[in-house]
Amino acid sequence: MIDANPEDVGLCPTRLARVGAWADRLVADGKLAGVTTMVARRGKVVHLHCTGLADLERGTAMAPDTIFRIYSMTKPLTSVAMLMLYEEGRFQLDDPISRFLPYFANMRVMSGGQRGKIETVPATRDITFRDLMTHTSGLTYGFMESTLVDAMYREQKIGFQGMPGTLGEMVERLAGIPLIAQPGTAWNYSHSTDVLGHLVAVVSGQSLESFLAERVLGPLGMVDTGFHVPEASQPRFAANYSRGKDGKLLLIDDPQASPYLAERQMASGGGGLVSTAADYMRFCQFMLNMGELDGTRLLGVKTVELMTSNHLGGDMASMGQARFSESTYEGIGFGLGFSVMLDPARAQIIGTPGEYAWGGAASTAFWVDPEEEMAVILLTQLMPSSTYPIRRELRVLTYQAIVE
Repeated sequence: MIDANPEDVGLCPTRLARVGAWADRLVADGKLAGVTTMVARRGKVVHLHCTGLADLERGTAMAPDTIFRIYSMTKPLTSVAMLMLYEEGRFQLDDPISRFLPYFANMRVMSGGQRGKIETVPATRDITFRDLMTHTSGLTYGFMESTLVDAMYREQKIGFQGMPGTLGEMVERLAGIPLIAQPGTAWNYSHSTDVLGHLVAVVSGQSLESFLAERVLGPLGMVDTGFHVPEASQPRFAANYSRGKDGKLLLIDDPQASPYLAERQMASGGGGLVSTAADYMRFCQFMLNMGELDGTRLLGVKTVELMTSNHLGGDMASMGQARFSESTYEGIGFGLGFSVMLDPARAQIIGTPGEYAWGGAASTAFWVDPEEEMAVILLTQLMPSSTYPIRRELRVLTYQAIVE
């Protein structure tokens, strides 16, 4: 799976070896059960390191083909699917989504409240497609636990875990809950991409699962990526953990008894996929190639440029959410499905203006740097992603290896 030596693509082998040593320490210290890191530059994979165990209980070693829950790393793939339909002229970014989902017309917005009672005002305009792609829709997540609206999400079990019904049914229930901000005015991480996933189905006329499989994952050769783990692949599926009060790892999803072993009734466009390092690197290379991979083009160059541009008025911190997970959002904007680096000095981290990235709830992450022609993938299974600052640590370790 290694395509070239690090020095062939301007990376120092000795410096790049620090990544593997760092990963080994995380496992030796009991912070992670296992971890896989992958680095590619100039179209060549030059680093792949698997360490520790994919399943502590069974002693299954972490391997290059281990399958992980990638949670919110699903979002960029759903956004690609939506933009493929955009390129077909099915909608415009500033179109209200109520054109396709009438129950999102005339939404109400929380203006205050106390003692469990929410006060609302009318939305000044409808949610648009771009609002969903940039998380400025006014929707939220129940796990944020910061507003009365979040509490309503939890009461109504809004989400893809433990809620009966289809994605379409969940989205319609979302429309009956007030927004936490006027559309387009604030960045709030949310179920926006789940709504996008349902819109992919409504606009295309086929389910999100089949659209992704037939028009995105299949053409890109992402053979181990999907909304469930087929029986033949189940021995490669990693366990998922959290950290107990004593610091030890606690099993929270057994890979041999996981909901992912069966086809899901609710295919979450915001967080439902599983994948492997090799598969997700194919997606990253597709993005680096400006919408093309191995002769297959899914997006035009100008669409990728638009997708990876900052669509906020400033950075995410100035748009209302200064921090999420382990990361600060000073100096970081948001495009159509990714965060976008604006100013590494303000973000206080090594990087390049224009790089784009995102991560998942189980501490997975990726970033793509067009200027450096580099992509990095981090895969492990530890919830929540704020447990340790491993994403920021890996960013430093990979960028410090660039010598030309």
